[in-house]
Amino acid sequence: MNKFHDIFLDLEEKIINKYYPSGAMLPSEKQLMEIYGVSRETIRKALGLLINSGYIQKQQGKGSIVLNFERFDFPISGLTSYKELQDSQRIASETIVAELEKDLVTPHLAQLTNWKQGEPIWRLLRQRRIDGEIVILDKDYLLMEIIPELPADRAAISIYDYFENDLGLTIGYAQKEITAEEITAEDQQYMDLNPEDTHVIVVRSLVSLEDTRAFEVTESRHRLDKFKFVDFARRRKIN
Repeated sequence: MNKFHDIFLDLEEKIINKYYPSGAMLPSEKQLMEIYGVSRETIRKALGLLINSGYIQKQQGKGSIVLNFERFDFPISGLTSYKELQDSQRIASETIVAELEKDLVTPHLAQLTNWKQGEPIWRLLRQRRIDGEIVILDKDYLLMEIIPELPADRAAISIYDYFENDLGLTIGYAQKEITAEEITAEDQQYMDLNPEDTHVIVVRSLVSLEDTRAFEVTESRHRLDKFKFVDFARRRKIN
């Protein structure tokens, strides 16, 4: 393991555990060199990892300030399960399976997916509790032709782990849509909303296997104050 990565992990842990709280300044580069017994280049590489991970921001002439990272990062691009995000960002979270029922493809779902109207599907509703509050409501519609069984205990951990490791499916890609929408009665029933909340962020995805068969429609509803959606963009000119 590179030394700068070890330093990054140590500083990351200190920030997460609020040894360096939000708004505080990290020790200077010179002080960090003395603390860890390494070169300035090594320290700068470690600080670069902290910047890219959203933990700190460099301030000209002052040093590195610790940012508020309490909003969790949800990537716009890529296809990552909630469990993988939870583990990578160390989110202390509990998943509650509120509903798991057999249902039929509606005209609306048929239009979205090219599934046949009336085909059997699973309807899965899960609540995500973070810091004692339910701030995400996930709704999944899964084609039973591809997912014949869906154990509730596996749904409470990770359906993608079940799909890939138990059913041997290869998940390929997803088409995503992100909108801000007014709070519904279902949101009020299943989520812990703030009194001032009027909208939630909704991420809808149509997920397909590597062989292009669409097998899942998801609707993930997020409380505004807990999340930010991030992506990496590289400049490309369009002629």
